[in-house]
Amino acid sequence: MTRTRKVGEPALPRIVVIGGGTGLSVMLRGLKEKPIDITAIVTVADDGGSSGILRSELQMPPPGDIRSVLTALADVEPLLTRVLQYRFSTGTGLAGHSLGNLILAAMHDITGDFVTAVREMSRVFAVRGRVLPASSHGIVLRAEMSDGTMVVGESKIPKAGGKIKRVFIEPHDIKPLDEAIEAIREADAILVGPGSLYTSILPNLLVPGIAAEIMESDAVKIFICNVMTQPGETDDYSVSDHLQAIHDHVGHHLFDYVIVNNGEIPPQVQAQYAEKGAKAVHLDLEEVRRKGYQIVADQLVLFRTYLRHDAERLSEHIYQLVETWMERKK
Repeated sequence: MTRTRKVGEPALPRIVVIGGGTGLSVMLRGLKEKPIDITAIVTVADDGGSSGILRSELQMPPPGDIRSVLTALADVEPLLTRVLQYRFSTGTGLAGHSLGNLILAAMHDITGDFVTAVREMSRVFAVRGRVLPASSHGIVLRAEMSDGTMVVGESKIPKAGGKIKRVFIEPHDIKPLDEAIEAIREADAILVGPGSLYTSILPNLLVPGIAAEIMESDAVKIFICNVMTQPGETDDYSVSDHLQAIHDHVGHHLFDYVIVNNGEIPPQVQAQYAEKGAKAVHLDLEEVRRKGYQIVADQLVLFRTYLRHDAERLSEHIYQLVETWMERKK
C-alpha cells in the first residue's frame, strides 16, 4: 500500500511504472528500496497457462502479471515470496497453477471485484506501493502479422512464427481504471518497460486514455529497453525499433529518456540465448538520438541462470533522473 507520510515529512517522488512480466518485476525489486511512492499499472491481456485457465473458468481478469508485481513489491520474508510464486507440478486441476494466482482468484471470489482483491492482497502482503490493473476487465489481444494473417490471444502471438505488424485490443471501448489515470496525472515520473513489447507493454498503452494521459503529463517519461530480443516478437530489433513500434501504435513521441544496456554480454551467454532465437538488442545510439530521445547507457545486466537487468544499478539511474527532473521543475 502507499506509505502514509508523517506531518511535515517531505513528499516522496511519485513514480508510475507501466508494463508486465518478469522484466518489470525485476526492476521493481530494486525500485522499492528507494525513497519513492510507487504505483505499478499492469497488463490484463494474459490468456495462457494458469492465468488463462482462471480467466476462462472464473470470469476474472488474468492474475499472473499482477501476482508477479505484488510479489516483487511485497515486504515479506524470502520464503513467503517463494510460496507465492510456487507453481504446482502435479495434481488434477492444480498442475500448472501458481499459488499466488489461486490466492488472487480466492480474493476475487470473496470480494466480488478484481481491483478490490488486488488491493486487499497488497494489504495482507505489505506491498510497498500500489498495484493497479490497467482496466478492471481482462482484454483480448489481437495481432496483425506482416503477411496479413490475424492471431488472437496474447499467448499465441509469439508462437505464430511471423513478423508482427500491429497489435489491437478488444473490446475497443474498454475503460481504463480511474485510479490508474489519476496516478498518471499525479506522477513525477512515468516508466515504461522493461517487458515484452507487443504482449506486455503495448496492451497497457492501447487502453483508451492511458497514452493520452502520459502525453499530457509533465512528469519525466522514461523507457527502459529490453536487453535481449524476444523470439516471435522482436526478432532482430534495435533500440530504435522498440521506440518506433510504440510511436506507430500510439501516434506520439512518449519519452524523454531511454535507458539501455551498453555492457558486453559474455559469448557463452549469447550462445545460450541464440539457441532459443534471441540475441542482444542492437544499440543504435545515433538513430535513437536522431529521433529526439536522451540516452542513459550503462552496464545494466546480471547473469545467473538467466540474463536480467541489474535492478540496483538500474534503479539508481532512474532515481537520479527523477531527482534531477524535479529539481528543474522547482
